[in-house]
Amino acid sequence: MSKPDELLVDIAAMVESEQSNQMSLTVVVQGAVITGRLAPESVWRQRVAEVLEQSERLGPFSALFSSAGPDTRPPQRKEPPTHLYFHVARILQGSIGLPETGGMYRIAIKDVGAWTVGDFSYSDR
Repeated sequence: MSKPDELLVDIAAMVESEQSNQMSLTVVVQGAVITGRLAPESVWRQRVAEVLEQSERLGPFSALFSSAGPDTRPPQRKEPPTHLYFHVARILQGSIGLPETGGMYRIAIKDVGAWTVGDFSYSDR
């Protein structure tokens, strides 16, 4: 999308303001279908930092994600959100969701071509 969808920006802003991680959303980005739950950016960053800290090779990168944590960010942003922060998310490929356990994705709102509320289930039935 050349111009971000205003309703999608409003959804992202509401997730940020309420610090909720219960909003399920499915988006299409350059042909990929990604489904999962939105999280506030600070929560998403904290979870990514925790995962990276557990890795010997990737541990040093955790500081990049934790440096903008909830303690260092202003309580409310003046500008609208530019990204969606998914956790427990999967990229749908036919009847398979990758990764199986869910991943963490940061998606630019301007790149979303289509979206719907809800988390698509998948099965091989």
